[in-house]
Amino acid sequence: MSNTIHPILIIGAGPAGYTAAIYAARANLQPFLIQGPHPGGQLTVTTDVENYPGFADVIQGPWLMEQMEKQAINVGTKTEFDIVESVDFSQSPKEIKTASGNIYKAHTVIICTGAQAKWLGLPSEEKFRGFGVSGCATCDSFFFKGKKVFVLGGGNTAVEEALFLTNHAAEITLIHRREELRAEKILQKRLLENPKITVRWNTVTEEIIGIEDPFKKVTGIQLKNIKDGSVEKLTADGVFVAIGHSPATEVFKGQIDMDKTGYITVAPGTTRTNIPGVYAAGDVCDAVYRQAVTAAGLGCMAALDATKYLQTENLI
Repeated sequence: MSNTIHPILIIGAGPAGYTAAIYAARANLQPFLIQGPHPGGQLTVTTDVENYPGFADVIQGPWLMEQMEKQAINVGTKTEFDIVESVDFSQSPKEIKTASGNIYKAHTVIICTGAQAKWLGLPSEEKFRGFGVSGCATCDSFFFKGKKVFVLGGGNTAVEEALFLTNHAAEITLIHRREELRAEKILQKRLLENPKITVRWNTVTEEIIGIEDPFKKVTGIQLKNIKDGSVEKLTADGVFVAIGHSPATEVFKGQIDMDKTGYITVAPGTTRTNIPGVYAAGDVCDAVYRQAVTAAGLGCMAALDATKYLQTENLI
């Protein structure tokens, strides 16, 4: 165990974590960032990024995260590739234990562990993820202008994704394993009345079909009707998996307030959790927008909130 007490310790290395680190470092607070199992977050499995401000041309997600990491380090952030296994927020300073056996102490902690889209678990789905298979219509619908796409799911997320896709795609088919949707009635009404959208009931996806030469892309989808067992292959340009998201908050259970789905709750208009000195930023506390730019904004807010706390408590 180190005797060092970090003014600000950041858990997670996505847009929220790196932005929090940049702001904390520029305030000369020597932030310490634990990168976690997937440095860079969801953008590292995203190919073309066209909606992050400041870039006239399409950029690559992994490249953007590399630049964020370099910027954070260049302004004074210390990073460590490690995985948090447990935390103790009941005392001050807070304690964070990692898989490597280290115990870190900090006056403030910013949680930026993000959320992961839930996937079907098909090998073909993983093979074409980022090449026609997506978990975010808001992020990727622009690339399917005039195309034929499928949306998998039956809750609010799926219906909202399908409706958003009508802004670009020519034809949207919603695939749902049941005979009725779980989404809110007003969303169902909008979906069922939209001429661009059709629904395939009692249907599951068996395989995503695609090619890898001359370049990787989705070309179709194999569906199975669970009522009669019939199997059908249809052409497709894209598949959007919309069966929900899971926030990476398991390690914080019992230490901090969360909603029933596991998202960390923060005070309205802030990044403050119910524990003084502990903040949350990015998708880990945002079940609505889930965008890189909003995560970065929340990371900025968290660094400023943590700085104000350190000043108020005379810890810096």
